[in-house]
Amino acid sequence: MLLLSAPPDRHSLVEDAVAYVIATTLVALGIVFLQTAGLFTGQIAGTALILSYLGGWPFGLVFFLLNLPFYVFAALRMGWMFTIKSFIAVILMSTVSEFFADTITLDLPHPAYGAIIGSVLAGMGLLSFFRHGASLGGIGMLALYLQDRFDFRAGLTQLIFDAGVFIVAFFLFEPKVVIWSLLGAAFLNILIALNHRRDRYIAKG
Repeated sequence: MLLLSAPPDRHSLVEDAVAYVIATTLVALGIVFLQTAGLFTGQIAGTALILSYLGGWPFGLVFFLLNLPFYVFAALRMGWMFTIKSFIAVILMSTVSEFFADTITLDLPHPAYGAIIGSVLAGMGLLSFFRHGASLGGIGMLALYLQDRFDFRAGLTQLIFDAGVFIVAFFLFEPKVVIWSLLGAAFLNILIALNHRRDRYIAKG
């Protein structure tokens, strides 16, 4: 992979860098919408949000720490390039999300805004990461591996994990919080399932 140019079916380093900045911005903004509405999502990001609410810890730090065990799996199964790219993506996400949380203030009239807008932003950001050979760690790594190896949709893998997260959440939060969070997470995963397909996207990371 070259700095400024690459074969037609590959991304250059500059293209990857620009995509990571855009993707990080979108996902971090999505997290801000969810946090403002007091909602969460699925996957590792959702788990990190739940723990940050319960323990009062910074989301970015919890998100980074939860992802650490998955890098071993990523290195063994997905290769070092994917692992390094995903590690960079997680560091960017952890840092930018904390910066946005400290500098952006939103006033949402209803949790639906947080659920829908937050999920759209996060979903588009995740698609950008996926299409440039990276993920935000955790279940995203597992989802991409299963899709590449067994053609099992990435969005479906995430839905299965999300089910476990939300079952636990029903015992920790008010029903309306869980319901709006569930709707947002379902929308996000449907967005990914419909748009992330190898046969519709030629360029690789």
